[in-house]
Amino acid sequence: MKVTVGVSGGVAAYKAAELVRALQRQALDVHVVMTEAAQQFVQPLTFASLTGHKVITSLWQRESDESNLASAIEHIDAAQTTDALIVAPATANVLAKFAQGIADDFLTTMYLATNAPVIVAPAMNVNMWNHPATQANLALLEERGVRIVSPDSGYLACGMIGSGRLAENDAIVQAVLGILNHRNDLDGETVLITAGGTREAIDPVRFLGNRSSGKMGYALAEAAAKRGAKVILISAPTALRPPVNTEIIPVVTTNEMRAAVLSRLDEATIVIKAAAVADYRPIIRAEQKLKRTGPLTLEFEPTEDILAEVVQRRHDGMLIIGFAAETENAIVHGRDKLLRKGADAIVLNDVSREGVGFDSDRNAVTFLTHQTAIDLPEMSKRELADRILEEVMMLRRPQKVVAER
Repeated sequence: MKVTVGVSGGVAAYKAAELVRALQRQALDVHVVMTEAAQQFVQPLTFASLTGHKVITSLWQRESDESNLASAIEHIDAAQTTDALIVAPATANVLAKFAQGIADDFLTTMYLATNAPVIVAPAMNVNMWNHPATQANLALLEERGVRIVSPDSGYLACGMIGSGRLAENDAIVQAVLGILNHRNDLDGETVLITAGGTREAIDPVRFLGNRSSGKMGYALAEAAAKRGAKVILISAPTALRPPVNTEIIPVVTTNEMRAAVLSRLDEATIVIKAAAVADYRPIIRAEQKLKRTGPLTLEFEPTEDILAEVVQRRHDGMLIIGFAAETENAIVHGRDKLLRKGADAIVLNDVSREGVGFDSDRNAVTFLTHQTAIDLPEMSKRELADRILEEVMMLRRPQKVVAER
């Protein structure tokens, strides 16, 4: 496979040479594109020597044996023939150009022209990384399907300590291999995903709910669709834009979510219950707005256990993945839920941790099966969605082997 490494102008540009070698060790044909600023840190000859290919440094470069036409459309040819575009290091400037659609050099033009998956590994000063403009650009790129390999924390070239150091080569290579290997690996699967937090009315203006934003479920839906699955997304109220190439079914209450899930269950080959359903609802809902007149006592009843009912109604070949949000003894409670419900796996969130989980764009989970507990460290929810799906497909493969026998 052919991959293109885009090198932009940061101090970490020298590390791109090591990345090229690491990708070559994976039997990938590596080509390199450099921005003008990158050439102030590393010479193109370095990458030409490593790859055996011409390094592209400008939209306007000419070779004596090329026609003007061939050179003029080189960025289109490069964009259409690469299997992945990896930008490492990705500076704040390049991220901003990608996000805003600015195409003023070969790399940014190639980005707009390619249909291949794009992976960016940012590297910059910690204040630049934390700046709202940079974070907004990253969110926009992630929403468009760009894979972000988050930077590490540590001592930076500028002398500061914090996030912004280019991720290790292993992390970047794994992201590349994950994308190259999992394209269309869900082809033929119908993935039913629930997302968001359900609401149970107390009166016409108040409801019992939870802090779920729906971001994890929506990220899973987007990732599954990009991997070739037919996706049915059953969503409680959120402020999120529906992912492309997904069928979305809006619901409000737990009972509505149950009805929607069961109505489409026969189609599903994989069920991922990422929604945070309300566990209780008022036994009596007030017909008019309750007035503040003093202490108020409400009596609640349990809502429907959708995950347990899905397990009871499962058909042959169906994989069922539940979610659990815990605040203490997370592994113990998560494994207890896995055994009680009878699901194939539980994605365990320790929501007591700051900066991840509810309301955040980042998360860290443990993927629990009946045999293993796999820690997936903190990363963006979009990155995590692919990692979760990779674990799901590891469960699927043994079933396929048995079926083929």
